[in-house]
Amino acid sequence: MEMIDRTAREIAERADTDPRDRHAVAAWLFVCCALLFALIVLGGVTRLTHSGLSITEWQPIVGTLPPLTDTDWADAFAKYRATPEYRQINPDMSLDAFKRIFWWEYAHRLLGRAIGLAFLLPYLWFLVRRRIPPGYAGALFAIFVLGGAQGALGWYMVQSGLVDDPRVSQLRLAAHLGLAFLIFGAMFWVALSLSRAAARRSGNAALRRFAFLLTTLTFVMVLAGGLVAGIRAGFAYNTFPLMNGRWIPPGILLLEPWYRNLTDNMTTVQFDHRLLAWVLAALVPWFAWSVHAAPDVDPQARRAAAFFVVLLVIQIALGIATLLLVVPLPLAAAHQAGAVLVFAAALNASHALRR
Repeated sequence: MEMIDRTAREIAERADTDPRDRHAVAAWLFVCCALLFALIVLGGVTRLTHSGLSITEWQPIVGTLPPLTDTDWADAFAKYRATPEYRQINPDMSLDAFKRIFWWEYAHRLLGRAIGLAFLLPYLWFLVRRRIPPGYAGALFAIFVLGGAQGALGWYMVQSGLVDDPRVSQLRLAAHLGLAFLIFGAMFWVALSLSRAAARRSGNAALRRFAFLLTTLTFVMVLAGGLVAGIRAGFAYNTFPLMNGRWIPPGILLLEPWYRNLTDNMTTVQFDHRLLAWVLAALVPWFAWSVHAAPDVDPQARRAAAFFVVLLVIQIALGIATLLLVVPLPLAAAHQAGAVLVFAAALNASHALRR
């Protein structure tokens, strides 16, 4: 994200760019970020309601329309009945029950298509009207390409659950989630760059590196959360702070070869997610204190660091409640939403220190 911004910002600052154009493009990107936030949360609900395998085909154009007649519904249900999920898990599912899970997945896919249009059409309009500040058009096009790749990756993930094992690959799920966060981060970073006036860069390089480290750790914790969701590790060890009475539970290196534990072992996957939360719980307040104590930091950066701490505390509380109550849908969805907000707060703090 720094590479996206560095050259583009320097070019834009030298050019005679209309501030109204910068703020208009930034506002559009913030709207796209809000839509992607909703899509990430809806994706979590789709997973939690076991709806993700209800649509068995990837039809980016034709699939925009849902089943409209009884014949259409019967055809869609027949395709689902041919999947391992129906045969092994839901052999008694009725058509009405199928419709309930279908609508969640359909809404997820439809919103994904809507975001594609919400990004592409304004991008083309800004481009034709020459309202995109110099240096940013290429970065924005790259974000659009990533969005297309995200759709293909989503179908690649779904395919893994339509074969022998009626569960999607946790690695593909984590990759799908991670790419969504990268796209969100890229849009959010560019929007911040366009919406904030250029200022003297802080001379505190150590704080900038600290902020980058925390942003990276937040992203890694998101990936770890994707693995937790993928193998349903949140339904095990529903105690806190210990894991069934142990700080380090037995069985953490049960699988061979050892690296399989990082992705396939419920105990290890949940332990890693908890460990990353503990690390951030220690480092983020330290970071905020360091920012507030530094004499050469902009007040905006101090506010951003404080907000980062507040959102992390809320997110950890949501995670603990979700675990102790054995993953109720509203709390789990709120926890996924909180992950996006904490990531945005980390980016905001990092960006504020680079001004």
